[in-house]
Amino acid sequence: MAGNARTSPQALVRLAEDSSGFVRAAVALNCCASADILDILAGDEMVDYDSTLQKNRYLVKEAVARSQEINPATLDFLARDCDEHVRAAAASNSRLSMPSMARMVKDVFWEVRNNIARNPSTPEDLLAYLSADRIMDVRATAAQNPRTPAAALAALAQDKSWEVREALARNCNLDGRILDELAGHWSWMVRAAVAQNLNTPPETLKQLAEDADQSVQKAARERSPNF
Repeated sequence: MAGNARTSPQALVRLAEDSSGFVRAAVALNCCASADILDILAGDEMVDYDSTLQKNRYLVKEAVARSQEINPATLDFLARDCDEHVRAAAASNSRLSMPSMARMVKDVFWEVRNNIARNPSTPEDLLAYLSADRIMDVRATAAQNPRTPAAALAALAQDKSWEVREALARNCNLDGRILDELAGHWSWMVRAAVAQNLNTPPETLKQLAEDADQSVQKAARERSPNF
């Protein structure tokens, strides 16, 4: 009931005070939860042990930080939380303010930076900054963001990690010239990603249709059955 979008506002208010933290977290995730309810839940200290990470997680605060109904001031407050996963949740929210984003690209926790790199509202200058991050996963995420500027994408084409180049090859705004260069990469996964990109030049696609790797061939021929 707490997670049902058809639940009445009055019922959500009552459920936000439920003794179960999981119910309160479900309220926070409900798209109909009001900003006032989220303001109250933003201070909820309920935790649940995450056996994978071997640490407690603030499930309610994380849920609040992800909500699109949250007040900007409350979101900025959670973006400064002492818990790294709460900050990471806030970093994923497209309503996050530019000052908070500018601060969080230097966060010590890599998942915070990674979520800023994935955030559709992150400005170009911050994406360019994150494209040079020391953590490969962050660079790969920035490489795939359609808002990452062309100069940063060109630099990422020379990245030492094939995983970054594969992510780059999936960028829907990548220039055909760079895609042509990536078509010659030693990793079949990079070449397959090039074959799947709609910006790949026809001649490059034709070349990939004759690739030594069958997965690359298949990806190219699915794009153009005439090859």
